[in-house]
Amino acid sequence: MVAGENGRADGFSKYEAQASSLPASPRGQGSFPYRKYGGFWYPEHLMAPTLAMLDTFAARPTDVILATMPKSGATWLKALVYAVVCRGRHQPAPAGDERHPHPLLASSPHELVPFLHDLYSENHSSAPPGPFLEGMPSPRVLAVHAPFTALPASVPASGCRVVYLCRDPKDGFVSLRHFLDEKKPEGSPAITPLAEAFDLFCDGVSPFGPVWDHMAGYWKESVARPGEVMFLRYEQLKEDAVGSVTRLAEFLGCPFTDEEVAGGVPEAIVALCSMDRMRSVQANRDGMHGTGGRSFKNSAFFRKGEVGDWKAHMTPEMARRLDNIMEEKLRGSGLSLSLTGN
Repeated sequence: MVAGENGRADGFSKYEAQASSLPASPRGQGSFPYRKYGGFWYPEHLMAPTLAMLDTFAARPTDVILATMPKSGATWLKALVYAVVCRGRHQPAPAGDERHPHPLLASSPHELVPFLHDLYSENHSSAPPGPFLEGMPSPRVLAVHAPFTALPASVPASGCRVVYLCRDPKDGFVSLRHFLDEKKPEGSPAITPLAEAFDLFCDGVSPFGPVWDHMAGYWKESVARPGEVMFLRYEQLKEDAVGSVTRLAEFLGCPFTDEEVAGGVPEAIVALCSMDRMRSVQANRDGMHGTGGRSFKNSAFFRKGEVGDWKAHMTPEMARRLDNIMEEKLRGSGLSLSLTGN
């Protein structure tokens, strides 16, 4: 894309026009409408950037793409993968060792591992993402919320690595509610009432939902191409972070050496990326994410990150309803959300 006279990127307007022609849902999980594309619901302001990404992003074989539903551990996954992939340049120093401060102790994970839809958004149109992306050294670590079917064709064609993090949708729904409340523009109406929002979620209307189709898409790809697509579970990452990070490093082609294991590098990475450590970083406490009317504090990304927090916000009837829907929608896919299953 090339910047035009008004500072907007020539060509971006066609994606805006395409986005505005798509089916709309007047109500969503936040203060913005949704557009439907390829069977999935997108926040309207992210539809055109997603279409631009789908059309123009050129993946490299060395790229690492991190994929999640919103509020399913993207911030934590970004930090962990960045620390693993970049440990040759940035060793995870023990807490209190400020001789060689790690980038994660000075910047938000979202700055170090940008979302592709942010790079392609209207706010970046005066500086097209092409040169920025081309200038990133390999391996580039990038993130998406898009379903697998909305990834550019160059992603599977390149053979680059894709890591998907799946979270219990009950916890994801509750976390999404809190997040949208934190990030809603000042003076905007209150977020959708809980009962209505839950009904919408169960009908598949959520950012980049339906959640069951989002999960199933990446799951099927991980089964078909296990060397290129890794399917992780948030709950297992919480239960065995060191083991999960070790498997991540192996999948990404940079396994820990015997010396690193003996020196406690996997444990140091987990400690560096812990919720408490990340929450204490000034950029995560006080920094801002986004620009203009859609900016909000980075602290919104760091709430609890707990497993089972839904129990404090949802009734048992709501939980059973969503569990039953997930079981029905995932039937035949081979994916079970039971932690003792696949």
